[in-house]
Amino acid sequence: MNDFLIAHWLDILTTILGLIYIWLEYHASIALWIVGIIMPALDIYLYWQHGLYGDSGMAMYYTLAAIYGYGMWKWGKGGKKELPITHMPLRHYLPTALCFFAAWGITYYVLVTWTNSTVPLLDAFTNALSFIGLWALARKYIEQWWFWVVVDAVCCLLYAQKDIPFKAGLYGLYIIIAILGYFKWKKMMTA
Repeated sequence: MNDFLIAHWLDILTTILGLIYIWLEYHASIALWIVGIIMPALDIYLYWQHGLYGDSGMAMYYTLAAIYGYGMWKWGKGGKKELPITHMPLRHYLPTALCFFAAWGITYYVLVTWTNSTVPLLDAFTNALSFIGLWALARKYIEQWWFWVVVDAVCCLLYAQKDIPFKAGLYGLYIIIAILGYFKWKKMMTA
């Protein structure tokens, strides 16, 4: 048992931080961005160790994007008030889809060209959709929750396959919380 804990200590720590993060996100607490800086900084090494190079790179992006997210939530788009929860404007759907496919293709190319990734297509997919999801979260678009449902489902399978059991369980739980989070935020929008 001790050997298992020693082998998975970073997985366990980042899973605990992930639980705190999703709880804060569910409650639309700005403190999620503080945890959002620490957790992915640790995930960079965890994912790299397990050959999830795309996820490792995405964790670098998450760390930096958490600073942006904090600023957006704190000061809003105009820098004067806290950002409200809203729907993503229809005019953003096509550019968002194009950005997703471009990010997926570029990430896939990088993974197959410069790494020994055994799961480049799915690793690139989750990274591209996470990029979109984090942008939507930073803008407090309620639709961000649906992006995360898909990302979380694929990550749950990937992490189980890559022997990162605690993260796999966490992402399984994230699926449920993302669905509940959507309805919680929907209530908060009308309150």
